[in-house]
Amino acid sequence: MPMWRWLSLILLVLLIFLQSRLWWGPGSMQEVRALRAQVQAQAADNDRLQKRNALLEAEVADLKNGTHAIEAHARSELGLIKPGEVFYQVVPPANPAGASSAGP
Repeated sequence: MPMWRWLSLILLVLLIFLQSRLWWGPGSMQEVRALRAQVQAQAADNDRLQKRNALLEAEVADLKNGTHAIEAHARSELGLIKPGEVFYQVVPPANPAGASSAGP
């Protein structure tokens, strides 16, 4: 009988040791949950960056092949106009002398 008690005690200690490593040791369940959360965050970031890269690739392809994007950039950034076009610049009116810009 004493042999079974020692064997049971050794197995119980081994079980407690293995369970403690599973829950609190290196590679524990807490660490696995944290790593899964990091993977999800990185996947979301990668998706956002892939969408941005796809837009940039489309813009580069448009700049290489078409003139519409070049013309749009020249008009918006450089203020260029085509021959025969008239350029109008709308300037908002200045505030009257006594009026304040804060509302009522």
